[in-house]
Amino acid sequence: MSPTWEPDVLAGYWQRTLALGADPDGEGQIVATLVRRGEAPTAQDAVLVVHGFTDYFFHTELADHFADRGFAFYALDLRKCGRSWRAGQTPHFITDLARYDTELDWALGAIAEDAGQPQMLVYGHSAGGLIVPLWLDRRHRRQAAGVGGLVLNSPWFELQGPAILRSAGTAALRAMAQVRTKRVIPLPREGAYGASLHRDHGGEFDYNLQWKPVGGFPITYGWINAIRRGHAKLHRGLDVGVPNLVLRSDRSIPGTSDPETAQRGDAVLDVNQIARWAGCLGNRTTIVPIPDAKHDVFLSVAGPRQQAYRELQAWLDWYLADAESHTEAGLS
Repeated sequence: MSPTWEPDVLAGYWQRTLALGADPDGEGQIVATLVRRGEAPTAQDAVLVVHGFTDYFFHTELADHFADRGFAFYALDLRKCGRSWRAGQTPHFITDLARYDTELDWALGAIAEDAGQPQMLVYGHSAGGLIVPLWLDRRHRRQAAGVGGLVLNSPWFELQGPAILRSAGTAALRAMAQVRTKRVIPLPREGAYGASLHRDHGGEFDYNLQWKPVGGFPITYGWINAIRRGHAKLHRGLDVGVPNLVLRSDRSIPGTSDPETAQRGDAVLDVNQIARWAGCLGNRTTIVPIPDAKHDVFLSVAGPRQQAYRELQAWLDWYLADAESHTEAGLS
């Protein structure tokens, strides 16, 4: 483990690593990486951002937005993802989402140590938007404190596609995961969404294409089985224990869309499924569809992106005021 913060790949950012030891899934030694914006802060509020599949933290505009609102900003690259990937490992591969609890709990502790016990807001995108609520539900069940709110950006609450994939297809996936854990599922790898993001392919943003390839990483039976088990737990109902905001696009578009079409809609998930299952989070849930937003609403084109930031800002105003009122009343 790196006990001190070291310069990150992003200018003005710092990182700290946690050695997680031998991978339970048999891919050598694994680590997780916590990223911080700027020098060591002392803040009343902090946010921890958790990425999705074929993703890692690179979005400094999002970090700037939180910082401008007074939040100390942190992001976590999960094991085998982005900064935490090591040669010989299958990117993002895991067979039990609960194993992420180790680095998520560590990140909370490291932030508390670094920023002076701030009020913590946690943010998850896509697969991270499934991982984080499952983790918070487990924390809530054991009455662990330290998190005050949750923001989800297009969370992955259900398997998209024909209904048979969610019944007989899921049973087949489960069976295959027992014997062909790391075998790649033969799916088309469409690059329309990725091409709509990266500046080398018609998008606005710059990031490491080895850590976030345009066509996405291959999906394995073991990994998708872990996701489906997470979906099943969500559908039975969670209690994340904190108020939460769910942002999503107002419409889905085919993943085979050309990059121009992919600029205005979610080309990855079915937004109707997000709307359907958001009620399973527990506590106070606010759901806001963003017209013409992409899968990552904060990587949308200018108009929808600014609308997403306005909606986030409105919710943060409420969240901070609510936290302050509880503090004044001696409830926290």
